[in-house]
Amino acid sequence: MTGSGVGTVERIHVASGTGGEPESREAVEAVADRGLRGDRYFDGDGIYNEQADLEPSDVTFIAAETLAAAAEEYGVDLDAGAHRRNVTTRGVALDELIGERFRVGEAVVEGTGHCEPCGYMADLAEQADAATALDGRGGLDARIVESGTIAVGDEIVR
Repeated sequence: MTGSGVGTVERIHVASGTGGEPESREAVEAVADRGLRGDRYFDGDGIYNEQADLEPSDVTFIAAETLAAAAEEYGVDLDAGAHRRNVTTRGVALDELIGERFRVGEAVVEGTGHCEPCGYMADLAEQADAATALDGRGGLDARIVESGTIAVGDEIVR
């Protein structure tokens, strides 16, 4: 991490169980190698925990700019957490954070790969084009390296 700000946290969502309705939060506790307190994956209750060939992420990110483009191009509204990602960012190229450690609020995370959209998300969002709209731009999977609070408005620092 070089200390240069690259973006901000615009929204935070957690869902308490598999298929649970995403809840908006102003702040959340990120726990190293575990996840976001209150989120389904924190207690091993997410859809990826149920599929042996998929590794769940501690935290997931999606760009607000991507959500706006998906709405414009496909007419899908994934804004209120329907995208099933935890942190909505603004002003950061998430693809550039794969393999990088960066600070989000008080927490340090490491980008581990692309967060590809799935049909399950589209089914829950009740929008058939949702997965297609996010194909190739579904966000970032990440591992929490150092625990800390993440809040709306926090800077994302490389």
